[in-house]
Amino acid sequence: MNPLLKVNHLSVSFFSRDKEVEAVRDVSFEVREGETLGIVGESGSGKSVTARTIMRLLPSPPSMVKGGEVLFKGQNLADKTDLEMESIRGKDIGMIFQDPMSSLNPTMRIGAQIEESLIKHRKLSKAEARREAIDMLKLVGISNSETRYHQYPHEFSGGMRQRVMIAIALACRPSLLIADEPTTSLDVTIQAQILHQMKELQKQLGTSIILITHDLGVVAGMCDRVVVMKDGEIVETGTTEQIFERAQHPYTQKLLNALPRLDEPKKPKAAPAVLRGEEELPLLQVRSLRQHFDLGKGQVVKAVNDISFDVRAGETLGVVGESGSGKSTTGRTILRLHEATGGEVLYRGIPLQQLNRSELKKMRRHMGMIFQDPYASLNPRLRIMDIIGESLDVHGLVTGKRERQRRVEELLDMVGLNASHAMRYPHEFSGGQRQRIGIARTLAVEPEFIVCDEPLSALDVSIQAQIVKLLEELQQRLGLTYLFIAHDLSMVKHISDRVAVMYKGKIVELAESEELYENPLHPYTKSLLAAIPVPDPRIESRKKPFIHTEASKADPYGLERSEFVEAKEGHWVAVAQGQ
Repeated sequence: MNPLLKVNHLSVSFFSRDKEVEAVRDVSFEVREGETLGIVGESGSGKSVTARTIMRLLPSPPSMVKGGEVLFKGQNLADKTDLEMESIRGKDIGMIFQDPMSSLNPTMRIGAQIEESLIKHRKLSKAEARREAIDMLKLVGISNSETRYHQYPHEFSGGMRQRVMIAIALACRPSLLIADEPTTSLDVTIQAQILHQMKELQKQLGTSIILITHDLGVVAGMCDRVVVMKDGEIVETGTTEQIFERAQHPYTQKLLNALPRLDEPKKPKAAPAVLRGEEELPLLQVRSLRQHFDLGKGQVVKAVNDISFDVRAGETLGVVGESGSGKSTTGRTILRLHEATGGEVLYRGIPLQQLNRSELKKMRRHMGMIFQDPYASLNPRLRIMDIIGESLDVHGLVTGKRERQRRVEELLDMVGLNASHAMRYPHEFSGGQRQRIGIARTLAVEPEFIVCDEPLSALDVSIQAQIVKLLEELQQRLGLTYLFIAHDLSMVKHISDRVAVMYKGKIVELAESEELYENPLHPYTKSLLAAIPVPDPRIESRKKPFIHTEASKADPYGLERSEFVEAKEGHWVAVAQGQ
């Protein structure tokens, strides 16, 4: 059978005034009808450049295709005019982009954005396009589609916006769908739903899929064959089983080894070499903490709704849950970046809510935060020397310019960077390096307690492993205590001593890490664990993912109708009435 798409010896470069960057070098692969091909690799490996070259979406200049060809149904796309490519995009080849919010027009209603391609490519009338758009919304699992048709992108959740992108990409029944990191920014349960939806639609429509991702668990469950890219080149290709069971290239083996697995036992963690202060009392005590946001017109969001827990000195408490469950708000409220609506937070027995501004500034020397997006949290106009040095200046920890420079260089060395990096700007670093800079800035004031707010979500899997190893080494060396917020349960299991599961502003379960994963009690915890993609193509998905619909009344796990009882020490579980 002739392949649907054939890429032959493709090479793409980007040119600036003084240099050429070879983004893709001599890349060849093919996609057959009805199959799913996975392209994996770290950021900068050339995955997305390859996809955008296929679609002819790269601006020229600065890009240039230096060699090779892209054959779609036997025709070279490089020979097509821009007008001919406009008719192919959407109609014959669809594409789902990584960030749906930046891909959807914020000023257009959702229905109109789906209709656009239907009217252009399938020549439907306005009424026919409207009916088809509503049917597509139903097809991708968006309930109450007649109402949703009239809404704008900002009125949809991240998972629902990604479903809309799938609806747009598939509206004209393309032969090939290119999905560029379609689930990277989504929670594990939403990711499971999106992937399930793509597989179901592929069965119905017979569409071929190119799935670009760095998540090997997703690849194992979705793909027939895999292409592994590194530094713009293909280093290995084969069936999914061959790649996962008999990987030949060291880079492929490195990616597979970096991926944490739920079915692997947790490695024993060394106790911190240094613990400051008394250990009898918990370092942090949270009691009946509430954080409500008044939206006006009588609408109140209970982001954190009466939660209590302790964090012991030297331990890592993981906090997991979907977006909107209250994880990040909890971390920010503890540090008084948000003022609590109610309850109290005690740090070494001192109630933080009662501290005045001057007292709070002194207390903040002992507490820090590592943010989710290292690029957004670093001032792009400052050099790294000043980004890290600013904390030293605010708290009066250095007396002169020379001491300040020495301390900054010391902190950079601590997180695996060198002194020469101090005079660079944030944009000159990779994502993993920027996260290391964020960690160095947090460590500048010598804190005891650090809130790690999704510090891994924007990073590739191998970089994630490096950052986790760094955090563990720093904890062991400096006696640090972490509140580790994440939605990647596999990583949380391996870094945390205990794990708290949050849902709709409440902690529904809290237990030792191994015990929680081996014996989850709450239905929501079980659903989170079941949704995690397993990096093994031999293991089928354990169950169909729960699809949130209007019929679920926004309470699929019965929490609104539940009583909370303590099942055993360390566990809290909701028991639905009558069960």
